[in-house]
Amino acid sequence: MRFRWLTVLCTMMLVLIISACGAAGQDEATSEGQKTGSANTSTTETSQVKKVTTKMGEIEIPVEPQRVVGLSLVYPEFLYALDIVPVAVQNYHEDHPSYLEEPFANTMKMGIARTPNFEAVMETMPDLIIAPDWWSEKDYDQLSLIAPTVLLPQRDDWRDELRDIAKILDKEEQAEKVIEDLVAKEKVAADKLNEMIGEETVLYIRVMEKEIVLHGENLDRGNFVHKRLGMNPLPNFPKDQVAMSVSMEVLPEYDADHLIVQLDDDKNPEIKKKFEEMLATSLWKNLKAVKNDHVYMVGGKEWLNLGMSPLADEYVIDDIVAVFEEKNK
Repeated sequence: MRFRWLTVLCTMMLVLIISACGAAGQDEATSEGQKTGSANTSTTETSQVKKVTTKMGEIEIPVEPQRVVGLSLVYPEFLYALDIVPVAVQNYHEDHPSYLEEPFANTMKMGIARTPNFEAVMETMPDLIIAPDWWSEKDYDQLSLIAPTVLLPQRDDWRDELRDIAKILDKEEQAEKVIEDLVAKEKVAADKLNEMIGEETVLYIRVMEKEIVLHGENLDRGNFVHKRLGMNPLPNFPKDQVAMSVSMEVLPEYDADHLIVQLDDDKNPEIKKKFEEMLATSLWKNLKAVKNDHVYMVGGKEWLNLGMSPLADEYVIDDIVAVFEEKNK
């Protein structure tokens, strides 16, 4: 019994000694941390953070963020147009579009789930998260626990979205340069295309898994082809339609001189099969553009954000000009 009490007494004394040493060490560390922390806080407040007013109120963000997450499919492209490589993005296709493959080689892909993978976002240790409010307002509380989160308003024009992001990042002049450069590129491309096909008509077709979609000039994609690149639409395409889903039997009613054809996902076997079946029909073979070898295969994942991002638009301009030059030398 005496031995047991002696053991207990020694154990208690050992615990007290360890606790005392730990407390002393903690006090010393706290003192050092307060000194360091006060210096860092002063530096941060004076030169490393700034206050911005957002839909969710006034928040502090880094003046020069180094690890940015851009949610939605287009925000990562806006960020890269402003020379910022995001650390994580949402993606529709398994691979990045070719124009982002190299710069985004080390960028985490999180898929396009409506609710982001919070653990994945946290893993990238962001210092800023930027997202459109219509997409991420429901997730704001969770996101803002990970990093300062800026929600931006929905816009009808991607140029305004780019300007909103640029304002947050103090890159307004760069955003305007991106817009101006794209306008200049469009004009050069439009002049080249006009020299090649003049007043001949063009129809833009997307072959999807369950439908064939014809794009008119009132939607982003058709607007890009017909208004920004100046290629003439079919006169009988309904003026009030932005796009039409048609059957193969109806397609000959829209018999353009030139067909721009995009497989919505060029790696999808069902879409490939659907297009091969179209090619085998007499209806397809008798189209004016098919007879004259004026069918231009374009797109894939690179065309996903056409009309919604300057980078996608730049790629599409080069793509269209290249395929038309190949057949209209």
